[in-house]
Amino acid sequence: MPADRKHAQVLSVVLIAQAVLFYTLSRGEAVPLSRPLLEFPSQLGNWSMAQQGVLEKEVLDVLRADDTLSRLYRPSGGGAAASLFVAYFKTQRTGQAPHSPKNCLPGSGWAPSESGVVRIALPGEAEPIEVNHYIVSRGEARSVVLYWYQSRGRVIASEYRAKIHLVLDSIRYHRSDTALVRVVAPVFKGDDAAASRTAEDFVRALFQPLKEFLPN
Repeated sequence: MPADRKHAQVLSVVLIAQAVLFYTLSRGEAVPLSRPLLEFPSQLGNWSMAQQGVLEKEVLDVLRADDTLSRLYRPSGGGAAASLFVAYFKTQRTGQAPHSPKNCLPGSGWAPSESGVVRIALPGEAEPIEVNHYIVSRGEARSVVLYWYQSRGRVIASEYRAKIHLVLDSIRYHRSDTALVRVVAPVFKGDDAAASRTAEDFVRALFQPLKEFLPN
């Protein structure tokens, strides 16, 4: 049996076992937000809210998040805008869970052309955070997408690592709360690097304020 296939099978068994423990041992956990996401600041450093997004009921019914935030921000003095989306889940025991942008973006017509991870150094953080970095396109439009999962002050890019931490946290702390955080910056004149810098600058501005809204 090839080594990679054997590794995949072992990982599957481990995840199934952890899932059994998760649903067996975690009871009644529901960690509320420190504050509703609607109270998230409209001013983030030199970034100001330009538009408050509204999610349609059909989208909310599919998402099943306990709280959401959808906004467009623009930097003072001009420059490219960036959008912020946050979906917070108090618990994942009842089938509620973040929908990975890897699946949602293609479903809405955006095709990924590049994917990877980037490390972003942040003010006030000892270590850079690692987040997913996607370049997606739909027709002539292109955008840079950064996203990650955040729970208990932990930032995770990998969906697999997020699931493992979910199980471990549910066993140790009786918690399965998490948030999906996504930042999108449009690409202008084919300059992917500039859009990536815009998205990363916006992450630096929003990260510390967001920590005050998500349970640590």
